[in-house]
Amino acid sequence: MTEQLNLEALLRRDGVLVYKTRGVSMRPLFKENRDLVTIRPCQRGGLKKYDVPLYRRRDGRFTLHRIIGVQNDTYVIRGDNTFAKEYVPESQIVGVLTEFQRKGKKHTVDESGYRAYARFWNAVYPVRLVLHKVRRLGGKIKRAIKGEQKP
Repeated sequence: MTEQLNLEALLRRDGVLVYKTRGVSMRPLFKENRDLVTIRPCQRGGLKKYDVPLYRRRDGRFTLHRIIGVQNDTYVIRGDNTFAKEYVPESQIVGVLTEFQRKGKKHTVDESGYRAYARFWNAVYPVRLVLHKVRRLGGKIKRAIKGEQKP
């Protein structure tokens, strides 16, 4: 918990956080321990659809996911490689992704290629969700045939 509190303090003190990504929730954009992200403070109420905020979950963990909708002072957020929506109030937002280094090459969130990726990946979500459900069903059927049970 102390390390997590230090992230916010570092961002306030330095005005920037740069760190390697962890986890798989933002794949295919970010690969764990390969890519660097740059987070900067953001203006209250200044985030919009497709922005990628760093936010503090209620359990204290920090997460970097994409905004897929805005409802008053709450952001609807989902990781690029996840299927569940989260509703994050403005008060939990710590900063916002401004640039990243992927495979050694620097990019900003203002680049047309990045913006196209964000829109495309969000647009194909319904197809990705169906494929995810079919894959899960296939796994259940396979386990049932083999007589295995999911732990």
